[in-house]
Amino acid sequence: METMPAPSIVFESAGVSVPDEDAQRRGLPDAARDLLHPLTLTLTERRIAVIGANGSGKSTLLKLINGLARPSTGRVLVDGACTVRDTGRVRRTVGFLFTDPLAQLVMPVVVEDVELSLRARVRDRAERRAHALEVLARLGIERLAERSVYDLSGGERQLAALATVLAAGQRILVADEPTTLLDLRNDALLRRTLDGLEQQVVYATHDLAFAAEADRALVVEDGRIVFDGAASDAVDAYRHLALEGV
Repeated sequence: METMPAPSIVFESAGVSVPDEDAQRRGLPDAARDLLHPLTLTLTERRIAVIGANGSGKSTLLKLINGLARPSTGRVLVDGACTVRDTGRVRRTVGFLFTDPLAQLVMPVVVEDVELSLRARVRDRAERRAHALEVLARLGIERLAERSVYDLSGGERQLAALATVLAAGQRILVADEPTTLLDLRNDALLRRTLDGLEQQVVYATHDLAFAAEADRALVVEDGRIVFDGAASDAVDAYRHLALEGV
């Protein structure tokens, strides 16, 4: 399958810190806690996995890519656009898929949710409906078009949420643990669907088999990138890290 050229995601000493409330209560008014220590790297591979323990900084790293989180230090560039100064341009390039699809499905019917994502680009209502149905068909879920989002299975909801993201036409998809709430069948379905996309996909996951399918993987620990390389090597490094001392 011919793929579009991978966009460039660049972290330039980008880090995220928040006020350290415990230290501030102890009389240190300027104390801060690093959620993500400053990091510098460039992401161009087609499939990039991010793995690490809960609270390690994976989600913060992903949210920096489309401006859902703002760097406290440094900056993040997507195809040269700064996620802080050019947030609108960045979000036209980067779509974000949340762990829980109900966090982003806002309309009661699937096709209406996809149409909502198209509203800014397609003014004509009939044309918008046709485009929405085309997106659903591309994912093999056109049968869900008139279904209530509340009547869908977990996998169907996640695919519907994916359709709303893809409808906006972004070239990068960032997915934060997209298979966490899915059973085995729907997990396999979503993974197969993501693999078939032409977009660049950056995803966080606890599923090490899923991570191993990537072209590159980052291991995050205590807000730092502790391994960056081939996915299979990253999985081995994370296993060693997670089981050390157990």
